[in-house]
Amino acid sequence: MDLHIKLLEELNEHFGYDSFKQGQEEIVTSLINGRSVLGILPTGVGKSLCYQLYGYATESRVLIVSPLISLMQDQVANLRFLGEKGAVAINSELNLTDRNSVLAMLDEYRFVFVSPEMLNSKTVLQGLNRFRPSLLVVDEAHCISTWGPDFRPDYLFLGTVVRKLGIPLVLALTATATKEVESDICRILFSDRKIDRVRCSVDRPNIFLDVEKVENDYQKDERLIELVENLKGPGLIYFSSKKKADETSRTLGRKTGLRVAAYHAGMLSDERYSVLQQFLHGDLDVVCATSAFGMGINKPDIRYVIHYHLPLDLENYVQEFGRCSRDGEQGTAILLYQRKDLKLQEYLIENSLPTAREIDSYFKCNARNKAILRQEERYLLIEKYLRNGLSRDEMKSFAANRLVEREKALSKMRSYAETKGCLREFIGEYFGDEVLPKKGFCCSHCNEEVSFEKMGLLFEKKVSNHSKAPGYEEILRKLFA
Repeated sequence: MDLHIKLLEELNEHFGYDSFKQGQEEIVTSLINGRSVLGILPTGVGKSLCYQLYGYATESRVLIVSPLISLMQDQVANLRFLGEKGAVAINSELNLTDRNSVLAMLDEYRFVFVSPEMLNSKTVLQGLNRFRPSLLVVDEAHCISTWGPDFRPDYLFLGTVVRKLGIPLVLALTATATKEVESDICRILFSDRKIDRVRCSVDRPNIFLDVEKVENDYQKDERLIELVENLKGPGLIYFSSKKKADETSRTLGRKTGLRVAAYHAGMLSDERYSVLQQFLHGDLDVVCATSAFGMGINKPDIRYVIHYHLPLDLENYVQEFGRCSRDGEQGTAILLYQRKDLKLQEYLIENSLPTAREIDSYFKCNARNKAILRQEERYLLIEKYLRNGLSRDEMKSFAANRLVEREKALSKMRSYAETKGCLREFIGEYFGDEVLPKKGFCCSHCNEEVSFEKMGLLFEKKVSNHSKAPGYEEILRKLFA
């Protein structure tokens, strides 16, 4: 039987679709033909379908390395919803007894999800060797380059894991990768093996891009309230501060009457899971989140994503606003830009990496003092580098170079916020995409006369009469008239 026809039949049988989205069939075909693949597909296309369809079409076992517990839980839940009982996640949420039970029964599973840190465990590796997966998937593979050097160094050694498990095929999937990140992924994960590359544009034409400049915190807070009161939800608001996410969640709930909750790493796991499930099932209107509200969250009807603080880089920004309108309907991504936010991100960058002096101090400390220092993330990072064989001088060089890279990335993010040109073209050029013809509503620089009302993104009600900062009424009339 023709492979194209066979894949369409499998697609319909297991997922109920009659056709592929961009890039999906090319990836699955390459894998079936024995070629490892780097797949760069835009958010919302359905990257997970690629490895799931491969598993069904070849009746093979698949091991998926995933960065976030919430993402694993979501993927396992989606597979079980489709009727797949052979899916399980191995991560820190499992106690030792349950983990050993899963490892002893791996033969019963088709799809096994695991965090990169779990692959450091000899017990887990032994179990996975018995599982004998035909395909290793690295989901959100850009984390190798963007997270690995900073606080998830286990990503940097996934190539070694591939060799230890003797896995013939590797699939790396991401929605955002510059040419530099793509090179990092290939160097670390694929080494010298020949691979196929399937790269599609990151562009999401149904998301209107908007940057709104504010002068102070008062303007920003008032504007946020105005947007949340009037934009059709559900909505997602990103913060770089857990404290501000909590404060704003309470304020929005009180002033708008909407159902609002916070989501960040400072909350208990059960609390985060509860908020996520409420949001996914339509019991919350707005979530005020930090980046802990992770990749791959499958809620297709989010209509707006607002960034209260300037993101650290364009990769994270595109990933985060990519959660908007995955069902193809009109949505908007709004960045509330205040120049002083740069200072916050500069502080976060400087405090995420150890300095040469801190590295030297750590090596001179006794065991008791090291235990105290490990409570800070940058000192914990030194420990992680040590476990992976880096010397003191290598750490210093690595941290210094990484600091320069992150400062350059923040500078590029600032350029996006301050550009007078097309926001969509800016992002496309950054990721090395071919500039495509613009469709529908583009951005606030190209469509200055377009309002959220014309895009169908406003509630059908009168605009609220909250007091505004001086000079702000003109902006509101322009967008809400």
